[in-house]
Amino acid sequence: MDLVSHSGNAASGEFAYSLNLTDLHTTWTETRAVLGKGEAAVAQAFQDIQATLPFRLLGIDSDNGSEFIHWHLGRWCAQRQIQFTRSRPYKKDDNAPIEQKNWTHVRKLLGWDRYDTPQAGEAMNDLYRNELGLWMNLFQPSVKLLRKIRVGSRLRRQYGPAETPLDRVLASPGMDPERAAALEALRHRLDPFELARIIDRKLDRIFALANRRLSPNPPRPSVTF
Repeated sequence: MDLVSHSGNAASGEFAYSLNLTDLHTTWTETRAVLGKGEAAVAQAFQDIQATLPFRLLGIDSDNGSEFIHWHLGRWCAQRQIQFTRSRPYKKDDNAPIEQKNWTHVRKLLGWDRYDTPQAGEAMNDLYRNELGLWMNLFQPSVKLLRKIRVGSRLRRQYGPAETPLDRVLASPGMDPERAAALEALRHRLDPFELARIIDRKLDRIFALANRRLSPNPPRPSVTF
């Protein structure tokens, strides 16, 4: 898991962050917005994510930021027998899977604008908790790295077939049959094109709440669904 800053051109004052969490096995990803990165707000957002995951949370891995490394979250994990590990200092590659999701699930959509009001945070969570999470996890396939093979001086990467996070969840051993059936029924019931249209509308609403004075001037990233 990791935090994505929405500070715009100024790192001072209080502004929004996106708490991003991805599962290494299934690539299922959940995101929540928090205003500031106080330990209580981050822990609450993490608990909200944990409650919505379609599988049991066994462990988490974060960087060394104080928003993660504190007693509040440590006790919460210990009480639930959740393993809590962290990356090595100054080794950004340790968190490569979440860094990738920071781009595809947050930065590519919201850009680098500054969001620093409760209204903006609520609008972001309205998107994260609903259409965006469904669209990314139920309908967006991706490939996973299976292995790396050394061939002479070159490193060859082998990838598995493209699957959605939901496909990987359903194929996981020990998946509750009732929960699996409910997720499959949800995917059949939803229209991905309608989800994309709602996402576009909600993104426009979020963009309207940006702090223009402290946001960069370059044009907004175009998003193609």
